[in-house]
Amino acid sequence: MSVGSNITTYFNGTWHRGDVPIMNAADHGAWLGTTVFDGARFFAGRAPDLAPHCARVNKSAEALMLTPTVTTEEMIDIVREGLKHYGPDDAVYIRPMYWGIHGDETAIVPRPEETGFAISLEQIPMAPADAATTLARTRFRRPVLEDNVVNAKAGCLYPNNARMLTEVRARGFGNALVADAMGNVAETATANVFMVKDGEVFTPIANGTFLAGITRARHMKNMAADGIKVHEQVLSFDDFHGADEVFMTGNMSKITPVKAFENTQYQVGPMARRLREMYWDWAASEPL
Repeated sequence: MSVGSNITTYFNGTWHRGDVPIMNAADHGAWLGTTVFDGARFFAGRAPDLAPHCARVNKSAEALMLTPTVTTEEMIDIVREGLKHYGPDDAVYIRPMYWGIHGDETAIVPRPEETGFAISLEQIPMAPADAATTLARTRFRRPVLEDNVVNAKAGCLYPNNARMLTEVRARGFGNALVADAMGNVAETATANVFMVKDGEVFTPIANGTFLAGITRARHMKNMAADGIKVHEQVLSFDDFHGADEVFMTGNMSKITPVKAFENTQYQVGPMARRLREMYWDWAASEPL
């Protein structure tokens, strides 16, 4: 299901207007879940960090034993051609994706000779600067590499995220703060997470249970360049209860302040506002 209505689809070597069908009922991805995707953003006439997002979808494909068929450079060129359907003031979600088509003799393992590929461009506004959310705990946890493909941005991981969101929304919260297998904080159900204490920034160490996002890395580089101390370390839920400020980072909204975690209230703080300004300034400096 799409979020927006102004959609352009690249499939079978050409761009099509609209949300066109791309997958057959018997495709491996349709009934066995071998789908991967990535998400970049186009806004203010720029597509910041487009190359890392295109490169990561190929790595995700390999993690699901799919054979990527489009190089990073080719993908960038295809995306830029498709973005000509939109104006410089449009905000667009850029979603390249692969899926399995054939299975081996067991049907379970995808065969390498053919892999489905498409790109969906969907006009979705950027979140307003004052948008904020709330967090709550969930009984569902992030998996580990030994039992799931946590090293890929894979569609098969998202039902777990969906039940996290459903559980906390039933209690009136906007998102879930999620534990890893050891019970430490990993991320939220939809994005990476940071906290601020005494002017310094902390984020869960990338321990292989979640994707350490491209936008997360970009904010960390911007903070380092600005002299802000950033620490990657093991963090507990008590650490977040004791934080001065909490915010989420991800491709869709770039940065989202958190105003509460369970019964702990936060200011929609100066660090999140500062980082948002830094990100937009950096994005504006990127080439078209």
